[in-house]
Amino acid sequence: MKLKAFTLPLFLLFLLSCKTDPAPLAETVVEEVKEWQPEDTRSMTGVMAKRGLIYNSETDTEGYVLFEPSSSTSTFLINKNGEVVHRWDSDLNSMNSYLQPNGHLIRMERDENFPTFAAGGQSGRIKEYDWEGNLVWDFAYFSETYLTHHDIEVMPNGNILAISYDAISAEEAEASGMDPQHIPKAGIWLDKIIEIEPVKPKGGKVIWEWRMQDHLVQEFDPSKKNYAIVAEHPRKINLNTASEEAGPPMTQERLDQMKKMGFLTSNATVDNRGSDITHTNAISYNPELDQIVISVPGYGEIFVIDHSTTTEEARTASGGKSGLGGELLYRWGNPANYGMGTKEDQKLFGQHDSKWIPKGYPGEGNLMVYNNDIPHPDNKLPNMWAALAGNPSPELNVSIGDVGNYSAVHEWKIPTSENGFYEPNENGVFGPKTPDWTYTAPDKYSMYSSFISGAHRLKNGHTLITQGKQGRFIEVDENGKLVWEYWNPFVDDYKLPDGSPAQPTGPFIFGIFRATLYPEDHRAFKGKSLEPIAPQPDPFIFKMPPPQEEIAQ
Repeated sequence: MKLKAFTLPLFLLFLLSCKTDPAPLAETVVEEVKEWQPEDTRSMTGVMAKRGLIYNSETDTEGYVLFEPSSSTSTFLINKNGEVVHRWDSDLNSMNSYLQPNGHLIRMERDENFPTFAAGGQSGRIKEYDWEGNLVWDFAYFSETYLTHHDIEVMPNGNILAISYDAISAEEAEASGMDPQHIPKAGIWLDKIIEIEPVKPKGGKVIWEWRMQDHLVQEFDPSKKNYAIVAEHPRKINLNTASEEAGPPMTQERLDQMKKMGFLTSNATVDNRGSDITHTNAISYNPELDQIVISVPGYGEIFVIDHSTTTEEARTASGGKSGLGGELLYRWGNPANYGMGTKEDQKLFGQHDSKWIPKGYPGEGNLMVYNNDIPHPDNKLPNMWAALAGNPSPELNVSIGDVGNYSAVHEWKIPTSENGFYEPNENGVFGPKTPDWTYTAPDKYSMYSSFISGAHRLKNGHTLITQGKQGRFIEVDENGKLVWEYWNPFVDDYKLPDGSPAQPTGPFIFGIFRATLYPEDHRAFKGKSLEPIAPQPDPFIFKMPPPQEEIAQ
């Protein structure tokens, strides 16, 4: 998750909450498909939207949905009527967690004291709680050069795969062949994947590691490391790829303003704006293949790597079941990054939640991803962030004519050769040319979240989708028909000890990184009481601030 710089009036922070009785849980009629006109606007924040349960059909999947509000220290489990049936509370912020078959919860938590890194999705701690909320494991992983962030994957053997920043100094980046004009003073943050063997009740062993920095290529400077023709090495990462996550330079005055408005965390500095070039935000493991897929939105791609290597083999181009060591087995989303296309060939834009569809599910073995920010060719403005500059409305209404970007969920099967390898096609591009299945909103524009978000397949063929920045969850069936809809009504105001936000949520106060639906027969629920808790948590009600002239009076 990352919020980019733009201007907003300070009165957006004028938020009030009050207690209200929960809305009746009535099934509503699905509206007709809207025909959008260029002058029509849509809310980027959804602060005035009706919240809680919106639609509950007879064909939705029975089960329970797990999620964390971005500014909260609590994890909520709701039933399909939108009622909270269980919650876990902690002293630290979390935006991502996984329910285990024994009823325990493994959460990524935002440590309060780590140095260096400043971007959304920060973590530094992984904790495990039992059903009653007792802490059973605590693992810290942060320093001046590394930090867990965004996502983890619990493996079948109980080990945990985690994404970590991997800081490279400006001098190291230049020595590796990066164009000095694009190197921030603080250096760059690539990513690495670590496998943690838990040591309970506190600590863990990192028993495997894969690093992006071991698989770079550049054709900028023949005198520096990693020099080669990029197009001849499609399984390496071009260090001079233009990052969509880096953002523009920032003055100290602007930086201080953005921190005050909640768009940046306290570790942000003028020197590290632009350091977060890859911003890996999702990880998923395929135990049948012993392979890992990660989402790299800074490059508009997903990467597949071989987990069957040793750590030493993962640093090379040989070894493991693939024989390719730690080189990329497969990549998809932006072939221009490896010299095999242009900007027009890009398929993924700020994507989140890349994952394998599990064995036994419709589409098993395929990949799925939430494609956040698909551009409209007729946009008058470059992106949503530009449209928000100076917008006076707390709803942040933007017209379709100004920014007609939209989101989609894709599913596809990786083309595989007879010997089981992933090979580029005759044009040197990793296929497929188009996904095998795509879901967009029937009206195209109403499902739009330019950051966070996710989607996952259910065993009956349905798909649960998180429209993250507005905090909206929907379930669609195999034909794309809406069968359930819920909008997160919970907001917290947790702050770090220095008074800054744990995550840079800005005005997206109802935002959710990702929600997960667990079926009612999930082993975690065996013998558990899942009656609605009493009293129910109070929903947060946003009240529109008075006009600026009234404030002045």
